[in-house]
Amino acid sequence: MAGLINSEDIAAVKARSSIEDVVREHVTLRSAGPGSLKGLCPFHDEKTPSFNIRPAVGAWHCFGCQEGGDVISFVQKVDHLSFSEAVERLAQKLGMELRYENGDRPREEGLGRRSRLIEAHRVAEEYYTELLLGSQAARTARDFLRARDFNSEHVKQFGIGFAPRGGEDLVRHLRAKGFTDDELVTGGIAGRGARGLYDRFRGRLVWPIRDITGDTVGFGARRIFDDDRIEAKYLNTSETPIYKKSTVLYGLDLAKKKISQGRHAVVVEGYTDVMACHLAGVETAVATCGTAFGADHIKTLRRLMRDEAGLAPAKVIFTFDGDAAGQKAAMRAFADDEKWTSQSFVAVEKSGKDPCELRQAGGDPAVQALIEDAVPMFEFAVRTTIKRFDVATAEGRIQAVRAVAPIIASIRDQSLRPEYTREVSGMLGLDVEQVATEVSRAGKIKVEEDARGDRNGRDDAEPTAADHAGMPMPDRRDPVVLAERQLLQVLLQFPTVFKPGAIDLLTPDSFSAPAHRAVFDGIRIAHHSGDKGNARAWTSAVTEAAPSPVAGLVSELAVDTLPTRMDPNTGLPTSRYVDELFDRVRTIALTRRIADAMSEMRRLDHAETPEPERTRELGIQLQTLQRELAAIKAGMG
Repeated sequence: MAGLINSEDIAAVKARSSIEDVVREHVTLRSAGPGSLKGLCPFHDEKTPSFNIRPAVGAWHCFGCQEGGDVISFVQKVDHLSFSEAVERLAQKLGMELRYENGDRPREEGLGRRSRLIEAHRVAEEYYTELLLGSQAARTARDFLRARDFNSEHVKQFGIGFAPRGGEDLVRHLRAKGFTDDELVTGGIAGRGARGLYDRFRGRLVWPIRDITGDTVGFGARRIFDDDRIEAKYLNTSETPIYKKSTVLYGLDLAKKKISQGRHAVVVEGYTDVMACHLAGVETAVATCGTAFGADHIKTLRRLMRDEAGLAPAKVIFTFDGDAAGQKAAMRAFADDEKWTSQSFVAVEKSGKDPCELRQAGGDPAVQALIEDAVPMFEFAVRTTIKRFDVATAEGRIQAVRAVAPIIASIRDQSLRPEYTREVSGMLGLDVEQVATEVSRAGKIKVEEDARGDRNGRDDAEPTAADHAGMPMPDRRDPVVLAERQLLQVLLQFPTVFKPGAIDLLTPDSFSAPAHRAVFDGIRIAHHSGDKGNARAWTSAVTEAAPSPVAGLVSELAVDTLPTRMDPNTGLPTSRYVDELFDRVRTIALTRRIADAMSEMRRLDHAETPEPERTRELGIQLQTLQRELAAIKAGMG
């Protein structure tokens, strides 16, 4: 079994990996103050961004779910990896070869499971593509693509391939490359039968399904032979440790940059539709992989589009087939519309053609026109709903208006509701007042339902990581605690701004909040051993030295933005701000200690048994504390 990764290599991976670049693969970031970036958290659903990173420190923290850490912990959590797998993945991106305990290279079977499965899929993709481009057996597959105006360059661009009909061809190829049977079965590349392993996909056109980072994690395979014993038109990789169909969007690795830049996404229904859109210049197109578009897909796109409250609305367009199944899919999407802050639209071609068919019939302009002519989701939902009823009858009209009233009432832009009310009244032949009454009634029901549901958002009393670990939560509403917090932020983010010996003037007792005392205890220990000139090394040293229950608080303080302007020349907090903050915390701490000492002296004065020695000690202590306080105030003056 392979040894542990060399500790120096772990430190090097952490130092060389850009947390900004790694996070940007999953989250669209924007400035959150000097040296800080923020975006929508990838680990919980939110409408206001609370996920922060500080690249110089190499730390991240979410103020909504209280998760935080460094670049390795981010990769662990976002990709569901072990510590070693996360380090190996980052090292692979850096082109860095890791050393293992005793200097031994790990045996192939000792590599992280995810890395092995990813590599197996990469090799399988190459194998499939080579067959599609060069094998006589793949002629039918090539003909299928040519008929849809896709050529060899498009095959290479999207990594399309052909799964041979033999049944064990890919298994033999991957075994020859050193992959085990268990790895092939676990990855969904092969199945296990009475006669041994067999290829999961046989005689099919194959698309690689990639995660947001571009790693191939599965395949989608289309039926192309009439004698294919499996009648299903499409087969997809079953869920595996690296492939969760509810979270993966086909084409997202290619579309993510454009989606982020334009805050705009197009959701289509199939692999060839994604290809047609991208080739037609609609480079924000993605598709689900054998499942309905759902909540996890929404979360993924929202993070990329910065679908945040307070910003101009982002835009998502759904394309659906014009048949009943397409309308049903559109209504499912409408049911999730409130999970977006963005504006949702629907694009349905009148003749029912999908983007791939449109590109064949009318070229790239036809696909572009489809997207440009998309109608608001609410309008589509209203028209689709009314079609279900016979509006020629009084009963049908009443049923229709009651069905569409909740749709109109749910429109976020209230200024649009009267217009839709008038339009629906015309479509149904009813008085505007009658429709308005139904909409108002539906709105009241919705308000009552929302009031019974959970509130969305985070209030000031939400517990932090330290509180969950059994340590009282620092109350930021207390100005004393707030000052302590800001001083800890400066100590963590800008330790070099303090004068020599300044930190030694503080003790854990200088902080009133227990969690703050624990964090400072870590700072005090790291102060004598950590490299304060290296932001990442310093933060890591404090995290290791502090008690484990406050590790999350350390990462939080390391990325939170200071409520002050930075020196435009140095990018650091001004010396005036630092000195005033430092003196204020020391003054408050000394005042508290003086009050405690005087309180104890009063208690001793009324004690039944005199304690002259203790009284004398307190007297000397009070004089010392009062001199320190006077010196600070004189300096502040």
